[in-house]
Amino acid sequence: MKLAFSTLGVPGMPIADVVRLAAGHGYQGVELRAHPEEPVHPGLSAPERGGVVAEFENGGVEILTVAGYVRAAAAGDDKPVLDELAGLVELARDLGAQHVRVFPGGGGQDPAAADATAARRLAAAAAHAAGLGVRILLETHDSHRAGADVARVVGTVGHGQIGALWDIMHTWLAGEDPAASHAVLAPHLGYVQVKDIASAEETEPLALGAGVLPLGACLATLDPDSWVCWEYEKRWHPAAAELPGLLTAGREHLLRLAAA
Repeated sequence: MKLAFSTLGVPGMPIADVVRLAAGHGYQGVELRAHPEEPVHPGLSAPERGGVVAEFENGGVEILTVAGYVRAAAAGDDKPVLDELAGLVELARDLGAQHVRVFPGGGGQDPAAADATAARRLAAAAAHAAGLGVRILLETHDSHRAGADVARVVGTVGHGQIGALWDIMHTWLAGEDPAASHAVLAPHLGYVQVKDIASAEETEPLALGAGVLPLGACLATLDPDSWVCWEYEKRWHPAAAELPGLLTAGREHLLRLAAA
């Protein structure tokens, strides 16, 4: 199992510090939150992108994903969504990242219409992503919280460069058993995001193993060489404990579960 963490857990941290944190705590990769308030976003110049690449290469850490905020099923015209997605794919290519993360964002719509919109846009983006060697992953989130929801869209697209990102909190909140989630997502699965929370009503991030999410059951479904990324949502919960102090224990907990 290869481990990463998301920079959502260390908001605004300079890239050199992120790389040192990953290398120092035994994480092989990082999921980079791509947002204007972060050091990495589509507005970076070519030299700035090169500097990010150099930091990661020097530290021996992989950039797993550019985590963007495109909402593939959102109401409105396709062009702004596709333009934003193209920018993220190009950023991922320049950084050497394997993936771009997108959200569904189809809330408030007829589910069939949201599915169709997301599938149409992802299909339109697939050739560009393939040409740049980047895979676009639709996360189990918001309007498409269950694995079955995301698999329905990705399966409709039917392109190898369009896959799924399994956020285990959202499939659990949807009432989906981990084995059922994996069964529908496995043909499309890029990697898994783990986290822990106290309950469905209390979603402030906790140390891994301190909450109720079925981490062991989820990890038991995965191939041994799978990527697993800890998405600790510190940005949305500023009062939560600081992630750096939790990273070593979190890594050890995941490795114990994977070996069980």
